[in-house]
Amino acid sequence: MADINAYHGPAEAGFGDYVALLKPRVMSLVVFTAFVGLWIAPVPMNPFVAFCAVLFIALGGGASGALNMWYDADIDAVMKRTANRPVPAGLVPKGDALALGLALSGLSVMMLGLAANWFAAAFLAFTIFFYAVVYTIWLKRSTPQNIVIGGAAGAFPPMIGWACATGGIGIESLLMFALIFFWTPPHFWALALFMNNDYTKAGVPMLTVTHGRKVTRRHIFGYTLVLAPFAIWLGFTSVGGWIYLSVSAVLNLLFIAGGWQILRRTDDQAQADNYRIEKRYFRLSLYYLFLHFTALLIQHWVGAW
Repeated sequence: MADINAYHGPAEAGFGDYVALLKPRVMSLVVFTAFVGLWIAPVPMNPFVAFCAVLFIALGGGASGALNMWYDADIDAVMKRTANRPVPAGLVPKGDALALGLALSGLSVMMLGLAANWFAAAFLAFTIFFYAVVYTIWLKRSTPQNIVIGGAAGAFPPMIGWACATGGIGIESLLMFALIFFWTPPHFWALALFMNNDYTKAGVPMLTVTHGRKVTRRHIFGYTLVLAPFAIWLGFTSVGGWIYLSVSAVLNLLFIAGGWQILRRTDDQAQADNYRIEKRYFRLSLYYLFLHFTALLIQHWVGAW
């Protein structure tokens, strides 16, 4: 006999679903790069104040993620990679995602201003606006350069961290920005090479959709060549040194070599091995950024000792 008390309606959202709205994997990158920017800055911060500053930057990053999921719910539902996100899966109403994003935006900016300084808070507010409005609402659906220009949003966190400590901008923070900014296109275009069907179905004008994979491969290799000088240049500033330069030299050689492999591939070769080289390059790109910023931390600690 059926249980008359059983609930057969839509699943209710749990705490984890609201956490997922904040894009925790993306937030982890925001937290790490912001922490590095703050910690290696020439002006020391009280550890508790520094912790609070990074926390509020993380909340700002989460707010951006929630606003992105609110607006992109329609295309997220079409794409295999994003269909299980809380909003397209029907777990969290769009209105709740919008409300959470706006609330966390205001809270994070206000609290960062009180904890650190108002320049850093204004920088965080601009970053949230840039990601939610300039990238998500405008660029993402209108131009194949979406990830190039929009990538600036993901490159701002180390500058915000630096600003929390110093109250301003330095050549070091600008080069950390450049490192992430020029890394972003080859990272996402490598993903687009083997996820192109998703973007095509969703009508997102990624470079692979509008210009094809061959052009995308050329762009990936070109950006690896542009990226390397900025990454190396950072090693010759006040935050660099032989540890960072050694790590960066190896990583950039690997990144350029991987871009060259992708450039020489044809679509038939990629399909034959299920995009093995492209997927390997995408994984390498994750290590590339993480290890650069880890090397900056280690270089700073060695210098402090």
